[in-house]
Amino acid sequence: MRKLVFAGVLLASVICSCADNAIEEQVKVDGGVICGTVTENVAIYKGIPFAAPPVGELRWKAPQPVIPWEGVLEAKEFAPAAVQGGRGNYSEDCLYLNVWTPAKTTKDKLPVFVWIYGGGFAGGATSDPLFDGEVFAASGVVYASIPYRLGKLGFMAHPELSAENEHGVSGNYGILDLVAALQWIHNNIEKFGGDPAKVTIFGESAGGIAVSMLCASPLTKGLISGAISESGGSFGPARPTTYPGENMRLLKDAEQDGLGIMSDLGCSSLAELRALPAEKLVSRGLTPGGGWPIVDGYVIPDDQFKMYQAGNYNDIPVLIGYNSDEGGSFSGEKDPAKHIASVELRYGPYAKQLLEVYPVTETSVPKSARDLMRDAAFGWQTWAWARLQTETGKSPAYLYYFDQHPEYPEDSPRAGYGAFHGAEMEYVFHKLSADKQDSAEEKHLENQIFNYWINFAKYGNPNGEGLPQWDDFSVAKQTMLLKGTESRMIDVPSEKAMWVLDSYFQWRRTPEGAAWAK
Repeated sequence: MRKLVFAGVLLASVICSCADNAIEEQVKVDGGVICGTVTENVAIYKGIPFAAPPVGELRWKAPQPVIPWEGVLEAKEFAPAAVQGGRGNYSEDCLYLNVWTPAKTTKDKLPVFVWIYGGGFAGGATSDPLFDGEVFAASGVVYASIPYRLGKLGFMAHPELSAENEHGVSGNYGILDLVAALQWIHNNIEKFGGDPAKVTIFGESAGGIAVSMLCASPLTKGLISGAISESGGSFGPARPTTYPGENMRLLKDAEQDGLGIMSDLGCSSLAELRALPAEKLVSRGLTPGGGWPIVDGYVIPDDQFKMYQAGNYNDIPVLIGYNSDEGGSFSGEKDPAKHIASVELRYGPYAKQLLEVYPVTETSVPKSARDLMRDAAFGWQTWAWARLQTETGKSPAYLYYFDQHPEYPEDSPRAGYGAFHGAEMEYVFHKLSADKQDSAEEKHLENQIFNYWINFAKYGNPNGEGLPQWDDFSVAKQTMLLKGTESRMIDVPSEKAMWVLDSYFQWRRTPEGAAWAK
């Protein structure tokens, strides 16, 4: 629990009771009173508990209501991040969010921008300096960053865990954490000058995938009004053996992983598992699985593609996209023969067609081949999302393709490489690296992207004065190219190849394709 400062008397003016309802250092929220840091331009509250610590008997349970505290809770420092591999300030007691607000009164009703970090559902922290919210608050929105449990502590399923759950499910605790944080924001954000009816979530990589899942989950109905997913999307079918873009597993398969993990750890009961030090659950050598959300029939009711086809999702404006060379960050094989073998292993009867439209050369695995990984994991996911929402929903989808990158010399080992995974982040957060600060082109793109994102948070539409027109997705006007001073609407890159990939995903949803993938 965060540090408490006990006060002899708590006045009714915790949030000032004077006529202007001014934002003050002390705010009454669910659970008690918090004390933040208030400057002339922004008020900052860090480490606010939004649920009970998920420890002991609450390990592998849905987040429970926050435990009330007495006195004043200091909310001036980040709480520890969720337990994960590597060194850092980590704790299983990790369900604390952060708020930056420029509001002057509790009646300001400012738009709310909620950040969800990435990290493969295995790492990440709201305390990362890149995710500081002051730059967003300075642009007129209330900014919040929310955490979630990671790895096997956040996503392990097990038959006994499902049996003790009122919905008969287990495994999606990290996503439930995000839902609980959004519910807290809905209940409390007015006290920070925010509008609970104007909440836009945004995230990158696993954070963007989580955004996609939250858009589909019935548990977020009424909690979100817009969404931005950077290199996210979760529209691939479930598969027992997972691959990027086909990351989801069914509950029954994930439960078997949980049994294997219990065996690996030498435990015979949930009580023994819950008594283990958290660090034991991030050690190497455990049965794979338990580190990714699953199709559980409750939090994530079904294959998200099918849910969107049926119109079963939160019909809200979305801004979604991916980077030009995501495959350069994830394609492991450099040898053409090994690359071909990996494609044949994953795609089976569709491998030949995919190798024709995503070709290798005799001596290398160039970008044309890497783009298969890019599109399977990110490009197709967001393109399918935009198409489905356009076909079945009423809210617009804005699709982007980020392609800002150095032009490497032909003799460079980086020749032919585009924008890597996560390359857009420094532009979104208005924190260009030092080597780009003096470039007029880089600053131009930074301001452009930042303003598109802020406009979307405020209005559900990225367009604004001085920005290239960004049309919502349609067959005729498909995607916004984000690059230097060239930003403009273009056709979806590699679209013909993506239609071949689309046919693979369609086949995977047939009885034949589902049986082949077992």
